[in-house]
Amino acid sequence: MDKRTILVWFRNDLRIHDNEILLRAIERGQQIVPVYCFDPRHFELTEYGTRKMGVLRAAFLRENVLALQGALRNLGGDLISVVGYPEEMLPHIAEEYQVDEVYHHREVAFEETQVSALVEAALWKKTQINLRHFIGHTLYHKEDLPFPIRDIPNAFSLFKKKTERESTIRPQLGLPERVSTPENMETSDVPSLQQLGFSPGEIRQASNLALTGGEQEALDRMDSFLNGYTPQATDSGLSPYIAIGALSPNTLYHAVKDSRYIGTDKKYLEQFILKLLWRDYFRFMFKKHGNRFFQTGGITGLAPETAGQEEILNFDKWKAGNTGQPVIDRGIRQLNETGHIPHQMRVLLATYLIHELGVSWLKGAAWFEEKLIDYNPANNYGNWAHLAGVGSSVKDNKRIDLDKLITQLSPAETLAI
Repeated sequence: MDKRTILVWFRNDLRIHDNEILLRAIERGQQIVPVYCFDPRHFELTEYGTRKMGVLRAAFLRENVLALQGALRNLGGDLISVVGYPEEMLPHIAEEYQVDEVYHHREVAFEETQVSALVEAALWKKTQINLRHFIGHTLYHKEDLPFPIRDIPNAFSLFKKKTERESTIRPQLGLPERVSTPENMETSDVPSLQQLGFSPGEIRQASNLALTGGEQEALDRMDSFLNGYTPQATDSGLSPYIAIGALSPNTLYHAVKDSRYIGTDKKYLEQFILKLLWRDYFRFMFKKHGNRFFQTGGITGLAPETAGQEEILNFDKWKAGNTGQPVIDRGIRQLNETGHIPHQMRVLLATYLIHELGVSWLKGAAWFEEKLIDYNPANNYGNWAHLAGVGSSVKDNKRIDLDKLITQLSPAETLAI
């Protein structure tokens, strides 16, 4: 073993199972320095007046960081938790503990990759050490795809067909048996919601959080879902854990395949894996197209029309659940209060905002970014772009039949337009 110290920079990978940066750091270093940075940029306001991260997602994040810290302590290690810009905090920590290298999982959205670039430059300038990138957020590993990123088909159907036919899904990685950290490594507390800038009223709202965070909770929920499976079950409730990285897509895939319940239901199994494939697709599309997913014209360049002077008022009514449409208002209020709504409700709310209220889809996506506990940039903005008709897969740029969707969600209600 190299007598090296490796800093492990956790981001959206808050687990010890199937975590390549953690396992490789333990293999290649004598000791590791695990770090999580609460980046102040995550709690700022956007140009639309929304928060980058609302209090419910922040509360869920805290629980997962606390759980990771506990898991590392159980293995003999610990986690340094700091509030600050990673490009400022990580070089300081690396210097303090004479770190030889920093490991992290590569992200794909513009803001996240920009932070990685800032960290990489700052590490080299201050300490002359490297930031090493790993890929660990997708079901199919990028290196196993049958095409380079620049040649990935935009059409989801082609991506799916070629990937399933010519690629394989890797086995799970194991669990570390022990974690060794420097003897003098500081013990730190995870910051409170107040320290992260939330008001007393917002903090009281966090009591609405229905989910318990943490890797073990994610694994327990996965087991409960698999053992209690019924063909009518449409939501596993695991998406928040996958988004935060407490559960890996790879672990979920193999558990589903091996399930004596789901594994024998071919149709249901295909639908379940399809959701993971869409998740992969959006991440790879973000890698391919970059910041175009954050422009109103999206990939097509043809932005939908907006309501002009009424747009601001319409957006305010929608996000407050005051549109006068019962099923719409009920859905948005559920989102605001709990941080989670079913996929079909998300489609309904987005379609209504874009095509009936004439509000920019980017504003709606930003509201979901603040409110959704299972938010991740690629899924959120990728789905909104398709519903706005500007997404990457032309066949999937389609306007949804609102009346039909409402009938499915609430048969007794109709849309009054």
